[in-house]
Amino acid sequence: MTIGNADSPPQSRTAWVAERIREDVAAGTIQPGELIKQTVLAKRYGVSPTPVREALRMLEADGMIVYSTHKGATVREMTPETAADLYRLRAAVESVAAGMAVERMTSEGLQEIERQHAEIDRAVREGAAPAELSRLNKQFHFSIYAQSSPLVLQYVEALWVRFTPPATVWGSEDAAMALQCDHDAILKAVRKGDADAAARLTAEHVQHAAAIRDANPELRAAGGQDREDHTGL
Repeated sequence: MTIGNADSPPQSRTAWVAERIREDVAAGTIQPGELIKQTVLAKRYGVSPTPVREALRMLEADGMIVYSTHKGATVREMTPETAADLYRLRAAVESVAAGMAVERMTSEGLQEIERQHAEIDRAVREGAAPAELSRLNKQFHFSIYAQSSPLVLQYVEALWVRFTPPATVWGSEDAAMALQCDHDAILKAVRKGDADAAARLTAEHVQHAAAIRDANPELRAAGGQDREDHTGL
């Protein structure tokens, strides 16, 4: 069975639940280190426990979820160093993705980017909830990166999945307006077909988000010893 709406292709229940979990983590609804109760998520998303369990295993493989014998499933906690590393990687990879996207842009792709930009612009002006702004922010960025290549898109998604901050940077009006100004500049470069500018502005935008997070103690990653397993490297 699949789930979908008019604006997106149908998804399997497992993929749909996994995406909802990602959004809740990005928005801070599910906190790093917090015990994840499958029955609670099943009720929240209106599904049976089975796709929730499968989605958590999928996210474990991606590195977002960790399991411990005594605690169960939790969202991986990041150290400040890991957060900084991920921002640097995101700035580099998303810069490449944005530049490639402009080089390969289709008229349909540009229309979708324009639509996503209008959506988040409206939400910012109307003072939408941080969780909604976070969701729309991802949709805007990925509408651009989708024009690059499936391989690049996969790498960007992997970095976003691994990033598990305690709260979204879209939580204050000033930050939201500042980040949306960055989006305006990126979209302008995309419209002009300026791949170099789109790449540079995207990297600066990611770095801007990192600076906002670093300037606010409540937004900083505060995990202790990182729970990474490097035995396979």
